Amino acid sequence: MNTTNNTSTLIAEGLTLDVQDGKHKRRILNDVSFTVNGGEVVGVTGPSGSGKSTLLAVAGCLQEPTAGSAALRTGDTTIDLASARGQRAAQIRRDHLGIVFQQPSLLPSLTVEEQLLLMLNLSKVFRFGAKATKRAEKEMARQLLEAVGLGDKLKATTSELSGGQQARVNLARAFMNDPVLLLVDEPTAALDTKAATQVTELIKDLAHDRSVPALYVSHDQDQLETLDRTMTMVDGALREPALATS
Repeated sequence: MNTTNNTSTLIAEGLTLDVQDGKHKRRILNDVSFTVNGGEVVGVTGPSGSGKSTLLAVAGCLQEPTAGSAALRTGDTTIDLASARGQRAAQIRRDHLGIVFQQPSLLPSLTVEEQLLLMLNLSKVFRFGAKATKRAEKEMARQLLEAVGLGDKLKATTSELSGGQQARVNLARAFMNDPVLLLVDEPTAALDTKAATQVTELIKDLAHDRSVPALYVSHDQDQLETLDRTMTMVDGALREPALATS
């Protein structure tokens, strides 16, 4: 099911970030440029401290770079990610970004269905035309849970789910606002190999099906090898080609 009306492209150009470290400045991102096309899942790997998480934070409007730009282009619309602050940054995250954290952070008092509906209710923009009815919202949650293999777990609580199942709920929840960019932070770090492979395959399937560009930060080489391509960061800079080759 592809609900996204326009394919988005993530474009970063010359991203640089300096932070104050005592009396000196330390460069965290060093002139980083890349493009992620709609439906493309791109891995980001590298040693600890290489700038992977910072790059994800800039794309997620959580960190403003010192220089450079990061933008989402969807049709004739451009969303400036790099300079968004305060309420504007929060609005972009809420209405346009799907974020999959390493820890699902599910609310123990809610059912699986309610976890997804809560995410939708936090968004003031519902990009399927008129505001959805409760029935339509529940149907969307059901379809997403079916897509991640949890159609029979709508009424289950967090305590009734395995770690792999919680990770899949986390992924389904990230798609409830029909995002135009997916940001994934170490989604398989706490999972066994089988569950990790299942979650990675679901991320690829959903991103490809909905034509959503995705950044997938990970140290898991087995999972990274299955992605469309992978960028390696060292000392804040990209050390491998950042653009897809034909």
